[in-house]
Amino acid sequence: MNGEWLIRGRDGRLSVYQMSNEAVLCRAERAPGGPWEVPRKVGGDQRLLPGPAIGQGADAYVHLVSWLPTASGESSVVHSTHFRPLLAALDWEPLGHPNDAGDRTGTPVVAVDAQGRAHVFVRNDSGGLSMRAQKQRGGWGPWRDLRGRQLQDVPVAAAGKGGRIEVYATAPGAILHWRQEKPGVKFELVESVATAARPGSLRALATSPERTTVFFTDADSGELCAWRPGDKPVPLVTAAGPGPVAAVRCVIDGHDCTLVAQRSTDTGRVVFAAYPSEQEVMGAQWTESGPALPADALVSLALDADERLVAATLCPSTGELRLTRRKDEPGLALGPWQAV
Repeated sequence: MNGEWLIRGRDGRLSVYQMSNEAVLCRAERAPGGPWEVPRKVGGDQRLLPGPAIGQGADAYVHLVSWLPTASGESSVVHSTHFRPLLAALDWEPLGHPNDAGDRTGTPVVAVDAQGRAHVFVRNDSGGLSMRAQKQRGGWGPWRDLRGRQLQDVPVAAAGKGGRIEVYATAPGAILHWRQEKPGVKFELVESVATAARPGSLRALATSPERTTVFFTDADSGELCAWRPGDKPVPLVTAAGPGPVAAVRCVIDGHDCTLVAQRSTDTGRVVFAAYPSEQEVMGAQWTESGPALPADALVSLALDADERLVAATLCPSTGELRLTRRKDEPGLALGPWQAV
């Protein structure tokens, strides 16, 4: 999944979204902190292409976006909304193609503004960024070309508490940044930062009401870096593995902290690093946890109904899901990893 796939729903239940046999499956707790249901298919029986995206709004509804093959050599972007973990999601709704017709152009991302409107972003055939958004009174607006060029496939997007969406994508030698001046208005390509970001390593997280932090791996140094528009990128810690980190804000010992996690290539275990939010200059250190995992293992972070940190790992090759929760003691102490 493109985005955090461990989600706390509106009813407090945790759910996990995963790709399996050309479909998106959802597995949810029967009650907050309780046993888990078996996986269920989301959105109907259509055959999806790999690389679906997930996003969640302030209303806690989950929005899913994927590519659906429609004809020989052609595909369409589709969207579904999941209101409750134990209810069926809406059927996949076709959104068309950013270039009117053609094959899959890149991995999509979805973000949700303060009014609950989903915004879908995907690279287009010209190598720029295209967007389609839900209207306030229902339905969808047209595909819009947000410009940019030579984008390296996977954009990321996040909405702060103010509801304004920020979008980022890598291009050769730079990270590009699009933003809204306020929720509901058009996006502008407003800034770029010169940096050798490793393609596919971006993760965006709202770290304050008006600011979003982008995490990426520097392709030259191998450092995990953090960048906020208007500032310079700050090295945080050596990246433990390829791809993006999982990230979440949480309270640790009374302090607002940002926690990142990743599977370590060296040991196969999950590593965690925490630091006071937006204070990357203080640095961070990895701490290992759990068993060694296969190379395809994914990591995601969330807060449960009691605002406790929860970490999950999912191995697509085996289907094994494991979870751990933070213990009620000082520091970042995690309980045993449990297979679900």
